[in-house]
Amino acid sequence: MESRLHRYEVALAWTGNLGTGTSSYTAYTRDHVLVAPGKPALECSADPAFRGDPARYNPEELFIASIASCHMLWYLHLCADAGVRVVSYEDRPTGVLEESGMQAGELTSIDLCPQVTVEEASQVETAHALHLEAHALCFLARSVRTPIHIQPHVQVG
Repeated sequence: MESRLHRYEVALAWTGNLGTGTSSYTAYTRDHVLVAPGKPALECSADPAFRGDPARYNPEELFIASIASCHMLWYLHLCADAGVRVVSYEDRPTGVLEESGMQAGELTSIDLCPQVTVEEASQVETAHALHLEAHALCFLARSVRTPIHIQPHVQVG
């Protein structure tokens, strides 16, 4: 099989210079703007625990959202291919960041909890099983070392 490369670009600009740059740890904000070509800007900051603005997205939220989104997109693709008619999909993914004593930390787990509604009761078992395949195919999940736990719930609607 021939390999294909896909390139992604974003622009990141720090907007938190309060006039003295990084003259001290408290002299600047963690605000920044993330833009991808042709898309609206996304206002970001650090987590409030790290002096960030709680009204802006932080990198940890974006990371967890990316994993959940990738899983969902693969899952919907697999369901369509398998003839499983999904009529609703929602998730409230969570992640745990563990800090070490050296001001470093890492996401130690991500939990995906997809709530899926399918059209027919005969599709529930297949719909549930396809989450494992979606996880195995998700580009982002395959690219990270953080354990990702999937706890799906499938119902008929």
